[in-house]
Amino acid sequence: MESKENLVYRLGSGCELSDIVIGEIYEAKVQGFAKFGTFVYLNSHIKGLIHISNVKSEHVEGDKILVLVRNIRDNGNIDLEEIIIRDYEVNSVMCKKSQTRLGDLKNKVGYNVSLDVEIAQIKQTSGPTIFTMIDETGKENGAAFIEAGKRAYPEVELGDIVHVSGEVMMRNDQLQVEISYMEVLPEEEKQQVLKRIEKALDDRAYPEDLPFMIESEVLEKLKPAMKEVAFIIRKAVFTNQPIILRHHADADGIVAAVSVEKAITSLIREEGGDPDTESHLFKRAPSKAPFYEIEDVTRDLDYALKDNVKYGQKMPIILMMDNGSTEEDEPSYRMAKVYDLTILVVDHHHPDESTDEFLSAHVNPYHVGGDFGVTAGMLGAELARMIFPPVEKYIRHFPAVAAVGDRSEAPEREKYLRLVEDEYSEENCKDIALALDYEQFWLRFNDGREIVKDILNLKNDHVRHKKLVSLLVTEANAAIEEQLQTSMPHVERSVLENDSLLFTIDVEIYAHRFTFPPPGKTSGEIHDILCKENEGKPVVTLGIGPDFAVIRSRGVLMNIPLMVRELREEIIGGGVNGGGHLVVGSIKFVEGMRDTVISGLIEKIGKFPIE
Repeated sequence: MESKENLVYRLGSGCELSDIVIGEIYEAKVQGFAKFGTFVYLNSHIKGLIHISNVKSEHVEGDKILVLVRNIRDNGNIDLEEIIIRDYEVNSVMCKKSQTRLGDLKNKVGYNVSLDVEIAQIKQTSGPTIFTMIDETGKENGAAFIEAGKRAYPEVELGDIVHVSGEVMMRNDQLQVEISYMEVLPEEEKQQVLKRIEKALDDRAYPEDLPFMIESEVLEKLKPAMKEVAFIIRKAVFTNQPIILRHHADADGIVAAVSVEKAITSLIREEGGDPDTESHLFKRAPSKAPFYEIEDVTRDLDYALKDNVKYGQKMPIILMMDNGSTEEDEPSYRMAKVYDLTILVVDHHHPDESTDEFLSAHVNPYHVGGDFGVTAGMLGAELARMIFPPVEKYIRHFPAVAAVGDRSEAPEREKYLRLVEDEYSEENCKDIALALDYEQFWLRFNDGREIVKDILNLKNDHVRHKKLVSLLVTEANAAIEEQLQTSMPHVERSVLENDSLLFTIDVEIYAHRFTFPPPGKTSGEIHDILCKENEGKPVVTLGIGPDFAVIRSRGVLMNIPLMVRELREEIIGGGVNGGGHLVVGSIKFVEGMRDTVISGLIEKIGKFPIE
């Protein structure tokens, strides 16, 4: 049977048996074979039989063919005949039908349902293929089985909008759809479903407009940017997109990251995630440098790509906290952008404008007239409340710990300290911050999740918290005291062109190496002593190593990122890089150019005005 002007109908996923017309021709997909004929689907859930006497050609499972509806029996069986047509026109039949939503599946156990969903993850097990499905109401898993370990519906890819039919079951106390049919929706239907899901998810993901824990002009100005970051993170959780949180490995960075970690993991659990789900959807990783090093991005991409291949996961969002705002981050950002990763930054280091072209959102007090005194830990705690408001009771003291740990002199410091003074004194907060710094030094690149929770009292075990912090502070202070006794006799003093006092110490040969405190903290402790000894005078301290220098300043209005850029341009072959805050930071260089770089650095410091 051939014709050049035949009309062929394509049944939409919402169509039912009553929408099929006897005598018309329809598109169908081969579902399986029997001795007596071929079974086909006319849409996602309507099944018919082509008797062997009416099969005109050979097929394999999944082939698209054309069928003529010969009869619809009283029991609902459809008799079909294969039709071979060379030229034809396709007319889509769109039927409106109330689809089941994932959020309603708990009321549908034991029933067959039809769903229009987005595929958020595809995981092949030794048995069925597990598809993680999302819509505007939630996410659930569907299981499809062809044969053990074989991928079901290989044409379905991550991010596809599909129509699914199957029975709702309980497996290991969790809802699961036993998928009997799944097809990728045609473009017109796909866009309708996608638009519906996206709008609802956006509404769900937009954070509640909460007041901050304290009054702060800087925070109020940052609220729109913070809401944008919270929105992206919440939507990532709702859509099963992994999040990698990178943070500076000091007390301020740890506090910022753990605040957000607690909020994200709590939201994942509220969405039905278990510990295994949580470990795949969220990872926190400390960074030794105050910027995103190539080593870090390489590890993150390796982790993400393996999970993408092994578990069918989406590529992650990268969230940077207490780092990420400077041009030192850009080589890593360029690498991340090869894989189209979304990058978010919540930081209080002095930002470089060029960095923003790589970022989807950027929270930084310098953008609204503030400075580093509004610490990353303050920003992180307030952001965590936007992501998951109930988290506040656990992290209320975190900003005060960050404030004293990062030596903030902003008005927000005292406000956060007053907020928790009934439970945590200023000395308590200082001890917690020192304990974090001490323990993170020994943790190296590990997140130390459970130990850090005890130090910050996230588990609400006050006895263990106090014992642990007391022990770590005692050990840390003993190590600091020994380091200072070793180093202080070797501090050299000079006066700079701007009349500021310059103190230098070679921390490579006059300090214990590979132990706590590291060079940065050693330099800071020496600087504190020198500031007390020279009260009211501008003081700069340089802790110098073979290929680095740590800079600490009081009373000199310097700009460390600017000096780094100038020295990099001026000293050819110096290999200069680094950064940090305006008056606290570090600089790196090649060892053979140490004297040249240090001389140039000191000359530049001497030209800055003093307070």
